[in-house]
Amino acid sequence: MLNLSGVTRRYGDTVALKDLNLIVPEDTYMSLLGASGSGKTTLLRLIAGFEEPDAGQLWLDGERLDGKAPHKRDIGFVFQNFALFPHLSVQENVEFGLKHRETAACTDPRELADRAAEALQLVGLDGFGHRGVGEISGGQKQRVALARTLVTEPRIVLLDEPLGALDANLRNRMCDELRAIRERLKVSFLHVTGSETEALTMGDTVAVLSDGKIAQADGSTKLFTRPQNAAAARHLNAWNLLGGTARGGALETPAGSFQLPRTLADGTQGQIALRFDQLGVSDPDSVPGGHSHFTARYVTGEFNGPTALAFFRAPDGALIQVVDHLGEPRLPELTEGRTYALHYAPEDALLFEGAAT
Repeated sequence: MLNLSGVTRRYGDTVALKDLNLIVPEDTYMSLLGASGSGKTTLLRLIAGFEEPDAGQLWLDGERLDGKAPHKRDIGFVFQNFALFPHLSVQENVEFGLKHRETAACTDPRELADRAAEALQLVGLDGFGHRGVGEISGGQKQRVALARTLVTEPRIVLLDEPLGALDANLRNRMCDELRAIRERLKVSFLHVTGSETEALTMGDTVAVLSDGKIAQADGSTKLFTRPQNAAAARHLNAWNLLGGTARGGALETPAGSFQLPRTLADGTQGQIALRFDQLGVSDPDSVPGGHSHFTARYVTGEFNGPTALAFFRAPDGALIQVVDHLGEPRLPELTEGRTYALHYAPEDALLFEGAAT
């Protein structure tokens, strides 16, 4: 188990990570989701030992990590750009860590070749050892980088946006393969990504990194359906957030007045969260019974294959998104510039305390 406690990392006046706490359990695939510049790579570099925290502690299987050299941590790191040696063959790349590590280095050519072949077979590249790095595809390079990491039998594997350089089709295939490899090895993977879809697809658990802290760490389904705070909801790119002030049992926002799903003291700042796929659209005089609603002007639509997004402008200019699944379409034909009622079941709305950021 990896345990980070009160970890802080500063760069001059900039605080990249602030009093961060995170637990990565044994035998799990955890996704770490965060926006660009949120500190995701910094966090990985602290775990790997490429940087040291300004405060806090890091533990792996009960052993203190901070202050220990990277090559003594038994941690695997798969870089975003793969970091393969172009002058070495695929087999030589995989053998490199075994051959040059400080302790228990493997120098027997036969053992090196056998262990490299086993690692390549594990990632589906049996028979590729003789090839040059320039002779294989991007997806194959990704697998070579993973094999080079796994052959050293690390206690945990860190993956820094490992699918970012791959095309969409290959990315989907590698998602399945990475999960299958991890399950066979029973080693924890910590997979950093800026894609909410990738994070939810890959992770048994998904941790959201926001403002230098973990906003929420939960199972992917629970995180998506019931985020605990506005920061987590915002990073999922599936929730509309409307901020305002509580008064008389409602949240008064520039977009309208919203019934509060729970009690909030008058004058308290809060945000109503409405999920894209839980908003319906109708004429203002045709709102379904029992539904709450507010009005917004239809701007445009965006076709995404199996889904379509409809974009609306609230009276205050806030952009509201509504998703439609083309297999079961539920939205009426929309006219640009026309005002519609956006309605929802009151129990589907979430309320987060605090002002909008």
